[in-house]
Amino acid sequence: MKLKTHQSVAKRFHLTKKSKLLKRYAGQDHFNSRDPGKVTRKKRRDTQISKSYRKTIKELISHN
Repeated sequence: MKLKTHQSVAKRFHLTKKSKLLKRYAGQDHFNSRDPGKVTRKKRRDTQISKSYRKTIKELISHN
């Protein structure tokens, strides 16, 4: 039987060509005006996943 991709993980994480795992910063919906400009700018970019989670997330994503 085929293994299925874990869709909630696949929607939240992105695997690059060089096998980096990226995710969006949390809390971008609303109430951003109260954040300092530094934080708002930081939220525009994706961030890398820590090494401890990489193996688990790659296993969940890789079943296409």
